[in-house]
Amino acid sequence: MPELSHRRRLLVLAICCMSLLIVSLDVTALNVALPSMQRDLHATTSGLQWTIDAYTLVLASLLMVSGSTADRVGRRRTFQAGLVLFGVGSLLCGFASSIDLLIAFRVLQAVGGSMLNPVAMSIITNTFTNPRERAQAIGVWGGVVGLSMAVGPVVGGALVDAAGWRFIFWINVPVTVAAVLMTALFVPESRAAVPRRMDPVGQILVVLLLGGLTYGIIEGRTAGWGSPLIIGCFAVCVAAAVTLVYYERRREEPLLEPRFFRSAPFSGATLIAVCGFSALSGFLFLNSLYLQSARGFTALHAGLLTLPMAAMTVVFAPISGWLVGHRGPRVPLVVAGTMLTASGLILSRLGTSTSTGQLLIGYLVFGLGFGMLNAPITNAAVSGMPRSQAGVAAAIASTSRQVGASLGVAIAGTVLTARLVGPLETGFVDAARLCWYIIAGCGALVLILGLITTSAWARRTADALVKTG
Repeated sequence: MPELSHRRRLLVLAICCMSLLIVSLDVTALNVALPSMQRDLHATTSGLQWTIDAYTLVLASLLMVSGSTADRVGRRRTFQAGLVLFGVGSLLCGFASSIDLLIAFRVLQAVGGSMLNPVAMSIITNTFTNPRERAQAIGVWGGVVGLSMAVGPVVGGALVDAAGWRFIFWINVPVTVAAVLMTALFVPESRAAVPRRMDPVGQILVVLLLGGLTYGIIEGRTAGWGSPLIIGCFAVCVAAAVTLVYYERRREEPLLEPRFFRSAPFSGATLIAVCGFSALSGFLFLNSLYLQSARGFTALHAGLLTLPMAAMTVVFAPISGWLVGHRGPRVPLVVAGTMLTASGLILSRLGTSTSTGQLLIGYLVFGLGFGMLNAPITNAAVSGMPRSQAGVAAAIASTSRQVGASLGVAIAGTVLTARLVGPLETGFVDAARLCWYIIAGCGALVLILGLITTSAWARRTADALVKTG
C-alpha cells in the first residue's frame, strides 16, 4: 500500500473507528434494553444470554478466517461486505417478533461484524507503519470503545424509553450506509503479498470448540450438568481443542498460527483479553439487570448512571496508548488489573438501597481499569509480527476479546440463575454477589499476567520469534 499523507491516514483511522463504534454501540445499547426485550418477547434469562452470546460466538468463530480472507481478497472489499451484512442484520433484528428470530438475526449481524474490527485493525496497522504512531492510533481505537460505552447506554436508554428497543438496531442502518460510501472514497485497497490459503478444517474445529463450551455453560443448569447433552458438549469442546492443536501444528498455513504463541507477550495478551472482556461483558450484563430490575430505574436513568464509567474509559484509553508507545505495556496492564479487581470487590457490596456515590465509585474504578486495557493487548498482538500477516494477528486478538465477552455473559448468567431465590426483583442482589467476585478474579488474573508477560524473560521469547521469522 502506498504511503499516505498524515491527513489521509487520520481519515482512514476515523473510518475504521466508525465501524468499531457501531459494533460496540450495538453491544452496550443492547445491554440496557435487555429488561425491555425480556418483557416484550417473554424471554428467559438464558434467552437473554443467547441474544448476546449468539453474536459473540459467531463473531469469535469467524474473526480469524475473516482476517485471512481480507489479506487474500482485499481488506477494503472485505470491510465493505461486512458493513453491508451488519446493516442488513441490524434491520432484521428490529423486526424480530420472537426471541428465537432475534437470536437468528443476531447471527447474521455477527457474520458481518466479523469482517469489520479485525480487518479495520489490519488496515490501521498497514496505514500507520511507525511503531509510535501505530501505538497512538491503537490508543484512539481503544478510546472509541470507551466512547461507545458512554454513548451506548445513554442513547440506548433514550431510544428504549422514547421509541422502543427495536430502534437500537435500526439506528445502525444509516451509519453503515455512510461508512460504506466513505470507505469506497477514502480507504485504499490493500492485501497481503503472500496471502494464506483457506483452512476449513481448522474453522470447523474452532466453531465446535467455542460453541460446545458456551452452550454447555449456558444450558448446563437447565438440562442438568450430568445430562448426556451437557457432558457431550464439553466432550466435543475438549476433543475439538486437542484436534485443533494437533492439526494446526502440522498445517503449512494454519487458521490459528501456532508459532505466534511462542511469544509470551502475545500469548499473555490473548489470555488478558479473555479475562478483561469477561469482566466487561459480565459487568454490563449484571449492571443492567441490577439497575432496572433490582432498583427499578428506567432504561435512560440506568444509562446515565453508567456514563461516568464510560467517561473514564474515554479519557484513559488514549493515555494507555501513549504509555504503551513511550514506556511499554507494563504500567497500563498493572493499573488495569488492579482497578478491575478493586471495582469487582466494591460492586460486590451493592444492595437495594446503595447510595449513588458508592455506585459511582465502583463505576469510575471499573472505567479506569478497562480504559487502560485495550492498547497493550492490541499492541502485543501486532508488534513483532510480519506486516503481511497483520490481519491474522489482529484477528486472534479480536477473537480473544469475543471469547472473553461470550464467556463473561455465559458464566455471569449461569451463576446468577443458579443462586437466584425468588423473582429477579427481590433476589438479584444476593444471587449476583458471587458474580462480582468472579469479575474481581478476572482483574486479578489481568494483573498477574501483565507482570509475567512484560518481564525480561517474556521479551526474550518475543525477540526469538522475530528472529526465526
